[in-house]
Amino acid sequence: MTIKENQKAKLLKYVAINDAGNFNTWNPAHIRELKNNEVNADLGQRILFENEYLRIWEVVLLPKERLSFRKMELDYCWVAGSEGMVISRFSDGKIVLMHLEKGDSEFLEHEDKHAIYDLENIGQDIIYFQMTEFKGEQLFVKESIQEGLKRNSTRNQ
Repeated sequence: MTIKENQKAKLLKYVAINDAGNFNTWNPAHIRELKNNEVNADLGQRILFENEYLRIWEVVLLPKERLSFRKMELDYCWVAGSEGMVISRFSDGKIVLMHLEKGDSEFLEHEDKHAIYDLENIGQDIIYFQMTEFKGEQLFVKESIQEGLKRNSTRNQ
């Protein structure tokens, strides 16, 4: 599904609270969302910055607020701007509980696959994330890199 790489020295506190394939504990409304393909393509709630290489998204979740299911197809990283508790439900039935601390970060690589999951703030505090979505292989195309260098060098003259 995804390759996860923790960007901090300490490991995030992930606890699997439901196994893949088991939908018995799921809220029927969440199952309906998946069955009806009610899946959003947006990584976050609001775009803070975008160019040809990346999008920076903002996510702010009030206590008990939930981001509906999202289909993640591009590699991205996130940084927690606050601490709290969240759960994430995956389209395969798995549910993960995460304890976040301010500054926690992670890179997720999707390697030509996609992942569908939601995110819900189950804590008492507001959760804040910034997520950077990388727009695919054009990041590594030699001509794109050279053009970016050319643009940046002409600005500095």
